[in-house]
Amino acid sequence: MAVWYEVRRGTAVIQIDNPPVNGLSHAVRAALGESLERALDDPQVKAVVLTGTAKTFSGGADIREFNSAAMAASPSLAQLIEATETATKPVVAAINGVCMGGGLELSLGCHYRLATRDAQMALPEVKIGLIPGAGGTQRLPRAVGAELALRMITTGDPIDADTALRHGLVERIVVNDSFDDVLAFCEEIAVRGQRPKLRERVVTLTGDMGALFVAARAELHKTGRGLQAPLACVDAVEAAARLPFDEGLAYERKIFIERVQADESKALRHAFFAERTAAKIPDVPDGTPTRRIDRVAVIGFGTMGGGIAMSFANAGMPVRVLETKPEAFERGMTACRMNWEATAKKGRMTAAEVQQRMALLQPATSMQDLADCDLVIEAVFEDMAVKQSVFKALDAVVKPGAIFATNTSTLDVNQIAAATRRPQDVIGLHFFSPANVMRLLEVVRAEKTGKDALATAMKLARRIRKVAVVSGVCDGFIGNRMLEQYVRQSLFLLDEGASLQQIDAALLKFGMAMGPFTMYDMAGMDIGYAIRQRRYVEKPHITYSKIADKVVELGRLGQKSGKGWYRYEPGDRTPRPDPEIDALIQAHRAEVGITPRTVSDQEIVQRCVFALVNEGAKILEEGIALRASDIDVVYLTGYGFPVAKGGPMFYAEKLVGLSQVIEAMHGFAVNPAVDSRFWQPAPWLLRQAEKTAAK
Repeated sequence: MAVWYEVRRGTAVIQIDNPPVNGLSHAVRAALGESLERALDDPQVKAVVLTGTAKTFSGGADIREFNSAAMAASPSLAQLIEATETATKPVVAAINGVCMGGGLELSLGCHYRLATRDAQMALPEVKIGLIPGAGGTQRLPRAVGAELALRMITTGDPIDADTALRHGLVERIVVNDSFDDVLAFCEEIAVRGQRPKLRERVVTLTGDMGALFVAARAELHKTGRGLQAPLACVDAVEAAARLPFDEGLAYERKIFIERVQADESKALRHAFFAERTAAKIPDVPDGTPTRRIDRVAVIGFGTMGGGIAMSFANAGMPVRVLETKPEAFERGMTACRMNWEATAKKGRMTAAEVQQRMALLQPATSMQDLADCDLVIEAVFEDMAVKQSVFKALDAVVKPGAIFATNTSTLDVNQIAAATRRPQDVIGLHFFSPANVMRLLEVVRAEKTGKDALATAMKLARRIRKVAVVSGVCDGFIGNRMLEQYVRQSLFLLDEGASLQQIDAALLKFGMAMGPFTMYDMAGMDIGYAIRQRRYVEKPHITYSKIADKVVELGRLGQKSGKGWYRYEPGDRTPRPDPEIDALIQAHRAEVGITPRTVSDQEIVQRCVFALVNEGAKILEEGIALRASDIDVVYLTGYGFPVAKGGPMFYAEKLVGLSQVIEAMHGFAVNPAVDSRFWQPAPWLLRQAEKTAAK
């Protein structure tokens, strides 16, 4: 059943019932339109209420219908809203809980709005590269004023019922567990007989109109990472403030159609669905039993261990942190407190919440203190022997059924699991630094990891608000294995003649969160150095530029040492060029016999990004990643890949075209300065290109 209809006390109650989010698909819109006509034709009905089931009014349009005939099929959402607004009887939106996107636009077309105390209202279309397309940019400013509407529409962030009441978006807050308040309100307005329309209001604002929109655009140019949808939202809200309603509505529609067809929106919609798909594991169905996780332990209270502990405390879970030295534990506690207090200063949490979370961090001084824990995560030094010794010790004392997790970023989880007598309980949980901030969690499935352990890890990731992506076991898993090729190309490009500033600038302009050399300095140059030393032994057939090793051997470790690829002033993370590095690069080129050449920005971007793509294709070929979209999720949530390009695999296939990618790779392969073997397209790429050509 898509829509329920019932007459109660002279009010027609029309209830959306389209799980899971009461999406406004064509079938739902048609049923709502029919129910509204039925109510208007019934002389016994004096007022109409639109509401939803459970705790959802409506999550908005069904975005799977975008770019399809169903999106425009009659009644469209705009037609349904017009029918609601022009209804001959008062129509009330009883907003119960979530009211997002097209759901909020529908409520704005009603004559009155009520909300339950737990209601959350938003127009989040900007997050998928769109603007509201059914009058939201025109009616919301008329309801709450230009300033709040602009903030809501450009960020997509929700407001609560109290905020909505204070700004006039809703008339009243009603109780959750009874419909009596709603019916009583309908009886009141039926007597009054008024049907106020938001379209007839004037947009209000407290300051200068021109300054408001100029400031909004300036801020978005600084923070928007090149996204066009937020700027389009400003244009639409400004139209609401300056134009008559119908002209503003036509302008909104024009922009909406442009945004739906834009690559940016296609990429962001891909990312939206990719995140949800990543949680699906073909041989681990939704009903797979999970283990109860109440007591969590983290071994190691350094930067990574502290961030992991904070992630669980943020979710309200107590954490035992094992540090054998009291001073190390105190340093970790101080770092956590400083992090949370910084968040509190920004108004994102209270001082009381800081104290509550600090109280969840409990000291442990020996493995025995972890005996009754349900999950133990090690975050110790990245060395196989060290990690195996930790797992052997855990195996001896921790209760049966507990899950042992390693936070390794590159090491073989199968070998770590082999150090225990219960490999079915061992899994990789690769957090990204800073772990309390970064959304990505690579869940590494070892050869003998139990399905229940894997299902538990995926469930736990949602609990601590991480985006989990399953990876098989290989050196570097999905993200770092691909990153190695990105790093190799950036260093080869430096060898061949590009400057590190040019490489950083080209990839920053492409949309990466930061340039690669800035990233290396931030992460710490010693980490990559240690990995390369291991690779030289384990994979001698892979070639590397030796310039990065030379930088580290000068004691330049990045921001933490004040010098890396760039130099840094005390207390300032701004990267500054350093003549010492320029001289080192020139000497290195001369030593290896390279005459520097001019390298274009296009070559820089293509070699670095297509290196990611080709390695991603190999990962898919080997079954390390379940699907191409999982790789995109890893890079969007963990590595700063531009969201407007949808991830490396989507970008290559949908925005560039795999045939063009393969052609570029063949061109790189003939460069005598590169490893031509690497630029042989992976079989997965070739097959996908053939499939595309055959369509």
